[in-house]
Amino acid sequence: MANRILLAPIQGVTDYHFRNTFNKFFKGVDFMYSPYLRVDKNMQLKNSKVIDILPSNNKNINLVPQIMTNKPEEFTYMSKFLFDKGYEHINWNLGCPFAMVTNRELGSGLLPHHNKIEDILEKVMTVLPIKLSIKMRIGLENENDIFKILPILDKFPILEIIIHPRTGKQMYKGQVYTSIFEKCLALSSHKICYNGDINALDDYNNLSNRFKTVNSWMIGRGLIKNPFLAMQINKVLTENKMEIFKEFHDALCEEYLQSLSGSSHLLSKMIVFWEYFSLSFSNSHKVYKRIKKATSISKYKIAVAQNCNEEKWIA
Repeated sequence: MANRILLAPIQGVTDYHFRNTFNKFFKGVDFMYSPYLRVDKNMQLKNSKVIDILPSNNKNINLVPQIMTNKPEEFTYMSKFLFDKGYEHINWNLGCPFAMVTNRELGSGLLPHHNKIEDILEKVMTVLPIKLSIKMRIGLENENDIFKILPILDKFPILEIIIHPRTGKQMYKGQVYTSIFEKCLALSSHKICYNGDINALDDYNNLSNRFKTVNSWMIGRGLIKNPFLAMQINKVLTENKMEIFKEFHDALCEEYLQSLSGSSHLLSKMIVFWEYFSLSFSNSHKVYKRIKKATSISKYKIAVAQNCNEEKWIA
């Protein structure tokens, strides 16, 4: 049973600049999911969000646009908009844990309202021109919310359910409820994808040995930290990792240099990436500290060179 590796959507990180650059240097990722799209009160999408999912900006990538909504009319509008752009598959975000989202009954904030989820799906599924998958947490505060939702989802032709077995309130910390994920496999007729804390090859091996019927794995932070992870999962041996990483980094930096205005914006952007990259280096604290101290592009380049020349790639 061949594995499918999905790149998770991470706001401010996995935009089309990152996706395209990643795809040039690393293999093994089958599908990439966009950070969520959401319409404003006038039923308009931000231009920057539209640019991010344009097929012309995502060549040679199997991109799945993700939407966030709790209103059938918004759901229908975005699905038709994306269908007209040439997409055959969209993903509905029922997982975002951030309070500014959940307080509006969006993302994982919709999970306690299982009747509302059912009502939305009843109204949209008959008119959707596009296939639908769902990315979800197991609940907002209650880890058992999912047991009320899965029977509802079984009523509809959903392509796949991607389950992150944490509650929204947990954010990205604390216990991953793998026992609840295991129960979900037996309770749903749909294809289930695992998402959550696959940060290294050992994490994947442990999970795949436990969940032998699962062949779909969504990875976010683990692939940013270690871009070779999908290849490692697929048993592709890679030498000279530091050299390849440096080439990838430089190409990514150049990509953002062309699109961002000013050195301060570029430095802020790259510091976010180094929060992840540094974890694959020996002496990760020192590696990240060098980057954060850089106050100009020239100093940043020196810090990157020091990191790549003086430290080891350990992932």
